[in-house]
Amino acid sequence: MPCRIGDRFTAASALDPVRAVPFHRRMSRQAIFSKIQAATSALKSKAPLPDYDVAITHSQPRLEGSDLWEIFSRNFKAVNGKPMTSVEELTRFLKSANQLTGYCDPALMDSVGTKLAAAGLTVETTYDRARYEDYQFGITRASGAIAESGSVILDDDRTSHRLAALSPWVHVAVLGKQEIHRSIADAIAALGESPNIIWCTGPSKTADVEGILIEGVHGPGEQIALLL
Repeated sequence: MPCRIGDRFTAASALDPVRAVPFHRRMSRQAIFSKIQAATSALKSKAPLPDYDVAITHSQPRLEGSDLWEIFSRNFKAVNGKPMTSVEELTRFLKSANQLTGYCDPALMDSVGTKLAAAGLTVETTYDRARYEDYQFGITRASGAIAESGSVILDDDRTSHRLAALSPWVHVAVLGKQEIHRSIADAIAALGESPNIIWCTGPSKTADVEGILIEGVHGPGEQIALLL
């Protein structure tokens, strides 16, 4: 097979599709990730949100009541989320589920992590990506919640480690009552500037295969909202 020295082609190119690409056209791993980071970074200017009648976008039955935590909890339970109001309740759940090793945002150690450690659980404040399978639970701060849909809001501004919120089987999102938005429209209006925002409406779900709903395939199988 003839060689094209200028393009660094060799006979092995026929067996290796990657090596068949001219050398000068190949991108380094760093160059690829640099392009991804540039594409996903916060925009310098954003297009305005479209005009719409907020009053007709609400689901009134889902908004019945006046206490935002009670409304959120009701809708969160409807999507198999677990609302909790104390570290003691969280401790009992983790022990009963045999989820005993995990990560905690350092900012939450005083209020959550030390109490779990005192109860006999293993709590780490540094997330080691190489050991992601060791973490059975992850505790991070939520940037808010949506009462209407029962959704927890995560973003890169408040989440100490994105993988710690996505890879453990149990994710605990810690929030305050003042961070609960009444409606989806309210949450959209308060999106902020974070380039990465996730609305977690219960545990991860998929129904790709024959329409059968399966939880915990692409993310946590247990989503907890802990009110402090």
